[in-house]
Amino acid sequence: MSGVGVRELTAVSADGARIHVEVHGPDGAPAVVLAHGWTCSTRFWDAQIRDLSADHRVVVYDQRGHGRTPGADPGGYTTDTLADDLEAVLAATLGPGEQAVLGGHSMGGMTMMAAGARPGFREHAAAVLLCSTGSSRLIAEATVLPMRPGRLRTRLTGAVLGSRAPLGPVTPVSRRILKYATMGPGSAPDRVATCARIVHACPRAARVGWSHVLAALDLGSVIRELTVPTAVVVGTADRLTPAVHARELAAALPHCLGLTELVGIGHMTPVEAPEVVGARLRELVAAHLRVDRVEKEEAV
Repeated sequence: MSGVGVRELTAVSADGARIHVEVHGPDGAPAVVLAHGWTCSTRFWDAQIRDLSADHRVVVYDQRGHGRTPGADPGGYTTDTLADDLEAVLAATLGPGEQAVLGGHSMGGMTMMAAGARPGFREHAAAVLLCSTGSSRLIAEATVLPMRPGRLRTRLTGAVLGSRAPLGPVTPVSRRILKYATMGPGSAPDRVATCARIVHACPRAARVGWSHVLAALDLGSVIRELTVPTAVVVGTADRLTPAVHARELAAALPHCLGLTELVGIGHMTPVEAPEVVGARLRELVAAHLRVDRVEKEEAV
């Protein structure tokens, strides 16, 4: 295999939007496609890129309004848009009929659910890893605010997560707030700093636009359309998408490979527990892309 390194390309979505894509690793290697979550970017997957790109082709892309991908038009922040963009990325980076293992964190996992019935998704998805995600009732179940569950907590949580206030520069105070809301109590300072840099770089328009989508999210009816083998990972200290969501997904998925609950880990599983997430992706590749690899080796 040749072509080790990184190349950048642009995928064109259904509405003509241009999606920033990076491909890391050797040409012809087993493919892994990763979709980041709300307020993040391709940089959220840096640990997985370092781990996997020596012997895998790792595809990462910026969701609408994040990183180097322009934001959506008014009304363009929808789960259909997420699915459109993923299909465009798969078509731009994989050959006809070529399959990959797909991983999605938070909103990236919701992208997988939204795209599960799409022809382009079914053509290219061999298996899926869902990290720290849910299909509905995100605001009602979130425990970011230390209050009893109910209408008041739901309303206040929605106001906090959907706030138009600028995040401003990263400071010691903002790092502490982000750690409390999104990461486990034992998270290493360097990993907290990494998440803070990524989240604070997200443009306000995209942060607010997607927050409205997440607040009203209801993908419960489409979970059963995600028929490929799917593994689920969640942290027990996740305040944004608590483990109740992961358990419901594991029960509803037609071909669930199991639920892994990571003790003390928060919402940012790929950054907080990179070794576990990388290992799960490798396991899925070994189990579900083995035939493709053998065929390619025999062809050589």
